[in-house]
Amino acid sequence: MELKSIRKVDFGDKRVLLRVDYNVPVNNGKVSDTTRIRATLPTIAHLLDDGASLIICSHLGRPHGQVEESLRLTPVAPLLEEMLNQFIKPAGFAPRRIIKLDDCVGQPARTAVEAAGANDIVLLENLRFHAGETTNDPGFAKQLAMLADSYVNDAFGTLHRAHASTEGVAHLLPAYAGLLVEQELQGLIQVTENPAKPLVIILGGKKISGKIDVLESLIPRADTVLIGGAMANTFLLAQGHKVGRSVVEDDMVDTAKHMLDLATQHNTEFLLPVDYVVTDDLLNPTGISTVSADSIGGDDIAVDIGRRTCDLFQREIQRARTVFWNGPMGVFEQEQFSLGTLTIAKALADVFKTAHTVVGGGESVAAVNSAGLTRQIHHVSTGGGASLEYVAGKELPGLKMLMA
Repeated sequence: MELKSIRKVDFGDKRVLLRVDYNVPVNNGKVSDTTRIRATLPTIAHLLDDGASLIICSHLGRPHGQVEESLRLTPVAPLLEEMLNQFIKPAGFAPRRIIKLDDCVGQPARTAVEAAGANDIVLLENLRFHAGETTNDPGFAKQLAMLADSYVNDAFGTLHRAHASTEGVAHLLPAYAGLLVEQELQGLIQVTENPAKPLVIILGGKKISGKIDVLESLIPRADTVLIGGAMANTFLLAQGHKVGRSVVEDDMVDTAKHMLDLATQHNTEFLLPVDYVVTDDLLNPTGISTVSADSIGGDDIAVDIGRRTCDLFQREIQRARTVFWNGPMGVFEQEQFSLGTLTIAKALADVFKTAHTVVGGGESVAAVNSAGLTRQIHHVSTGGGASLEYVAGKELPGLKMLMA
């Protein structure tokens, strides 16, 4: 099957419903990370160049079908307008105005779309203010489809959801993939289809439970798997080690044992931390130290991988030709526990010329951004859950609708 790219279609004089992923962090009424907005600008510019009239839609947070004032897309509108006009100015486009609506469906939305001027772009309100979005209600999808002639999905991070705006509306309008979706697939395919060897997989974060499919899919294909974050604690527990008061998933111990056995069966090197940074209290630590993995005390809380583990993981990354990383190595939001995660980010940047590097997942991406290393990573994915499910070989409902 082939992706139905917007490159192959003329959208002149068409109203296009553009699904984006503007699920961005908003603090004190301001967007604090513009990565996802910036990633959609090439698609918006391409559609404008074609002569399309744009209706942009997105979700923000999880309002569970209710209007939550703090989750309105209002802070996105002026920022999108500013960023877009800066982006399209060199190409000679006329400045565009973003018209932000108070709803995403209904007569007021249809009236606003019909009244929009040639240089206006309509931004619909948070899709998830309507319960029909997440339940993929056909009636809600029909109301969205009534606003446009064609549909473009550039929200890669939502393609694993069968929601009204990602799957339902694609049954009702000609559906195409935006440039970001195209770029995401090109970056991830180099991990999933005949990756250059050695292939090194790095997984972190809190839970094994969210990464079972990825592990089962990639362990047989990987040369080395590196595990950090709180999920490593559950593997240690499975090996009979004590982990003190560290975060673990007791119900995942048998699963962890299965993954270790799977790695043995496929001769995949499966490396866990050999030392940890531990503390007595996560929020108000009175003591921070580094201990070996087999010496975690009863009151210790593991909060990061230690320096010996950093060195070990760096060496594995240096010999890789393909690297996929998802999940932090510790509580990297707190500076004193960020060394492991930032070490991995720098290690990936260091092999830019010798390995294809892919980072997927919000926290991993945040670490790369905070370290200023984004341009030294070959592909930084905007979709955490979608990236994981794609790499795991699962069918993405939204993506299926964009294939011919």
